[in-house]
Amino acid sequence: MSLSIDIRNDAAAGACAVVVSGEVDVSNADELRTALDQCLASGAADLTVDLAEVPYIDSTGIGVLVGAAHRAAEKDVRLEVARPQRNVARVLGLLGVTAELNIREDAR
Repeated sequence: MSLSIDIRNDAAAGACAVVVSGEVDVSNADELRTALDQCLASGAADLTVDLAEVPYIDSTGIGVLVGAAHRAAEKDVRLEVARPQRNVARVLGLLGVTAELNIREDAR
């Protein structure tokens, strides 16, 4: 599976964004975890994970997001998942993690 991750760190605004493209599954979830950990280590107060270009995410990928949300909360960092595609949003809703991941449907 092909996965592309773009980290956008805006230190002046205290924000970091992880823009993900492709399918997130067990074969590449570590790449996503590494990118999220990099943003959490940057000192940003806000972390956005943009899933607009992610058509599929498996349980491993969702676990990575939930784990990052827990680590963010421990550091008083606000983590939000932005613009998940319909199928991804549906799975997140079925698993009951939408509130924990602060799902946001729109772009900023």
